[in-house]
Amino acid sequence: MSHAEDLNVHNAHDPDTLAHPLSLKLLTTIFGLLMFFTFLTVAATWVDLGSFNIWLALIIAFVKAVLVCLYFMHLRYDSPFYSIALVSALLFVSLFMGIALLDSHQYDARINAAVDVQAEPTTTPLRVPELGH
Repeated sequence: MSHAEDLNVHNAHDPDTLAHPLSLKLLTTIFGLLMFFTFLTVAATWVDLGSFNIWLALIIAFVKAVLVCLYFMHLRYDSPFYSIALVSALLFVSLFMGIALLDSHQYDARINAAVDVQAEPTTTPLRVPELGH
């Protein structure tokens, strides 16, 4: 069988069969990894790493998204092009978000000041218009 025929047989989908059944061991391993990375995300908030906290959270979210898409959405067993497209798209989104969030300390004081002004209670009582002059 030629390579092209092998690819066509592999990519042919029969609608009556299950596609890529995963073993329980693999599913529990991926679940365990996702729980570990979730705990790691929470634990990262306990340590002040400065601006690296943003990058660490984005890296962990990137890894979790890749795991979910590759195994639970079965991209690992499809054409490698889709996996490469997914990983590169998530990588660029994480990169752009990280760069955008790096300068948040520049305008954070102005946002906090505006929130404080809005939260201050008013000292003058509201006047209720009288009905029926």
